[in-house]
Amino acid sequence: MAVLGRGEGHGGISILHALGAGYGAAVSIDLSTRVQLRDSPVKKEPKDTHGLIQAVVEKWTDSGHPLPDAEELHWAVRSDIPIGRGLKSSAALAVACIRALCDATETDLENHQIVDIASDAQFACGCSFTGSVDDSWSAVESGWKVVDPNAPAANGVLMEGHIEDSDDWKILILDRGPRMIEPDPERFQLHAGQFQQAISAVEQENIFNAMIQNGRAVAAALGDASGRKACGDMSILGCRVSCISGSGPAIALILPEAQESSIRRVRQTIEPRDWNLIETNFRSGEA
Repeated sequence: MAVLGRGEGHGGISILHALGAGYGAAVSIDLSTRVQLRDSPVKKEPKDTHGLIQAVVEKWTDSGHPLPDAEELHWAVRSDIPIGRGLKSSAALAVACIRALCDATETDLENHQIVDIASDAQFACGCSFTGSVDDSWSAVESGWKVVDPNAPAANGVLMEGHIEDSDDWKILILDRGPRMIEPDPERFQLHAGQFQQAISAVEQENIFNAMIQNGRAVAAALGDASGRKACGDMSILGCRVSCISGSGPAIALILPEAQESSIRRVRQTIEPRDWNLIETNFRSGEA
């Protein structure tokens, strides 16, 4: 059994939800998905309910790129990004697979080309209403980007930047379990006014406030009253940001790294709720 190629993609936290805001934005975090492309079956087949990996292969060939010289292609996947929580696991998987194909075929792609293939694959397999262009950028590059989801990736970045003093912040992810409320595009559009507050904050490059406003709008669009309450509870404990990411149900908390007492209170508060707690940071380097 030979490893033909390897690739990695990263998770992210939402700043703007494209269904409600019209623009997408996400910031990259230090959670990752790693894949190996092999020429023989793997012990554990990847969990891929939407058929995203096959969609990536199809979009890869549709773009004119060669497949590895092997009779069979098999994928081994390792990830610390929970699936279906709003933390960009699909984008991370798509980007990791594309990078493995690049590695296996000695193909050099610009990051915007990777984003286009990843977004096309997510849209084609039905795991995204918009193609999740912003998610794919967060899987490829560190920092944050505001994108037009209807434009090619090379031309669709409207704003970008990095979180100031990113090493000074701790990110806690409250994993509330599998998604029970599926997003309804019409409900998101009905709450466009609330998403406008998040857009206004982004225009002033007040990214943390944008995340808060976006999270509130997402909670309203989903009818996720318990998520909205949980965000409020966490804010009282000293979190600078407490917001639903993506279409949920994960809640992202951002606190000063040095604020150990607040971090401890968060842990103590969620312990009886039986939620998984994931600790991470903003990503500052390239994959």
